[in-house]
This record gives sequence, structure tokens and C-alpha cells, in this order.
Amino acid sequence: MRTSLLLAALLSLTGGGIAGAQAPAAPDRPATTGTAAHGAVGEKLEPGANSFTETQVKERFAKMGFGEVKDLKKDDQGIWHGKATHAGKEVSIGMDFKGNVAAQ
Repeated sequence: MRTSLLLAALLSLTGGGIAGAQAPAAPDRPATTGTAAHGAVGEKLEPGANSFTETQVKERFAKMGFGEVKDLKKDDQGIWHGKATHAGKEVSIGMDFKGNVAAQ
């Protein structure tokens, strides 16, 4: 009984053991930050007043696993669009005023 309580306490401290583990990002998909407040890959891009600078956009893409970011331009909806590489392939990327990122 004491061993079971100790094991249960340890599992609760480690996030539930195997069931609480997160699967790693697939090699052909960029990692996500997990919260929309900090931006996430795959979120729907929303138009709005975007105050991110080109440098900040490049930094955010780099943190999310994109390399060789180029051709960045902000459209009239306030969404940044460009090209980047991920897993050795060129992808189209975008980022909205909330920091959400989409890649195709």
C-alpha cells in the first residue's frame, strides 16, 4: 500500500507518466508553442493591425523551426507572408497580428 501511494505521488509530479507525455513533432511538421497567446503553428490567420517588425517575424519563425526565411511582406490585411525551409523543403509561411503562424 505504501509503495502504491509513493508511486501515485511520483506519477502526479511527473505529469502522469506515459499518459501525460507529449508526442514529438513529426519531422515534416514544425514544432508549435502550444498557446495562441504566444503564437502557434496551424492557427487560422486573422486580419488585424500588425505591429510586428520584419525582424520580429523572422525571429518568431526561427523559434518555431523554420529556416532561411525570405521574401517577407505584410499584406493590406496585416498578415506577414513569405517563404522558409522546414525539414529540407521550401514552404509558404504567414503570421498574423496575434503571432499565429501558418505553413503550407
